[in-house]
Amino acid sequence: MVHTRLGYWIEEAGEVEPRPPLSGELEADVVVVGGGYTGMWTAWYARQLQPEARIVLLESEPVCGHGPSGRNGGFCNAMWFSLASMRERWGDEPALAVARAAEEAVTRIGAFCEEHGVDAWYRPAGYLQVSTAPAHDGRWERAVRACRELGVAEMLQPLSAAEVAERCESPAFRGGAVSPTSATVQPARLAVGLRERLLAAEVEIFESSPVRSFQAGGDGVEVRTAGGTVRANRGVLAIGAAAKGRRGPLRDRLTVASSHIVLTEPMPDLLEEIGWTGSDCITDSRALLHYFRTTPDGRIAFGWGGGRIAMGARTGGRAEVDADVVAAATKDLYEYFPALRGRAITHAWGGPIDASPTHLPAIHTLGQGNAWAAAGYTGNGVGPSNMVGRTLASLALGHDDEHTDLAFIDDKTPRLPPEPFHWIGGEAIRLGILHKERAELENRQPSKLASAVARVPELIGFHIGR
Repeated sequence: MVHTRLGYWIEEAGEVEPRPPLSGELEADVVVVGGGYTGMWTAWYARQLQPEARIVLLESEPVCGHGPSGRNGGFCNAMWFSLASMRERWGDEPALAVARAAEEAVTRIGAFCEEHGVDAWYRPAGYLQVSTAPAHDGRWERAVRACRELGVAEMLQPLSAAEVAERCESPAFRGGAVSPTSATVQPARLAVGLRERLLAAEVEIFESSPVRSFQAGGDGVEVRTAGGTVRANRGVLAIGAAAKGRRGPLRDRLTVASSHIVLTEPMPDLLEEIGWTGSDCITDSRALLHYFRTTPDGRIAFGWGGGRIAMGARTGGRAEVDADVVAAATKDLYEYFPALRGRAITHAWGGPIDASPTHLPAIHTLGQGNAWAAAGYTGNGVGPSNMVGRTLASLALGHDDEHTDLAFIDDKTPRLPPEPFHWIGGEAIRLGILHKERAELENRQPSKLASAVARVPELIGFHIGR
């Protein structure tokens, strides 16, 4: 098994020639900090909206897209499973508007790949949430009910155990629900393709350019790196989990956790045997969920979002390479698909994810309204990052449209405790949920202590899960 920081997706996407770091002083209309999906989509849509604008993008890594954007599970989903939570937070119409915008983003990504010849393995798919324990049965019912009551029942359909088995048979699956308008992608291929199109569109990209300061004031935005300075009319800070380590509105509104993936050898024969021959992507109903999908050559990518909490943004390498978490994910893969025993696990990798207390993305206005920061995808960023990037592009160019009227802009996301109390509490809650859910999966009664600790987020108004 090859266990590295970057992982199989980035390896498979192939090498690209890095861009040089920033050197000297530049003037721009828009400066974007962060070369993941959010930053690149922001630059892309800004270029479409205003072709003559000078757009500069700065990325700290040697290549854009080599962070979480190139290492995630490749689920490209709308937010219908989150509709009930969004409805409670924002009300009926604002929640429905965000869900529709998220679904449009899934369609836009597919159209982008087709129009620009980006072979990102974009495959329309159903997104299934399944139950794997009696205690988890029906956890999708709030979302299904919200869809029915808001007139979009077709967006989330309940499935019996037999109907789930027709799409993917596992002795662990007890029933579920499906969002039929989703897709899967090879995330690193999508990132590489988007980067190539940005360069072709003459967006100025500087890599290996970690930002030392980002200042937004009345006279514009100034961004400094070790090698240079960019002064722009407006700016976007799209650095994901790294925002936890910077001063600003996201520092006390994000948790940095880790998520890890194991990848099997190609085995189309086994996929045929269990009926998983469509492109459906699947999660279980745990709070520390498992997520899994197939690849065109018949592999299973199986991930687990239950990795350790990082203090601040200091992952210390364990967010990317954690043998214990990979071993736990492999064990759970075999429990869900026993026929896999004896088949090879060829690759493993991981990375940090930024989780918000609401489990929803957010944009925060900086300075005097000429800069914005975005984060909080909570492991669901492929589709929503396109939605947020489209909104950021309109904001950065001063447009007032339907994209700048969405409820996640300047949402009052709850604040988290300062460090080290946040890390201590977060790890205690993670372990409590882990022990509780392990007992539920083994059909045992969870301990009173684990159950009590697992309830803490609900009691203080934080949301874990969809």
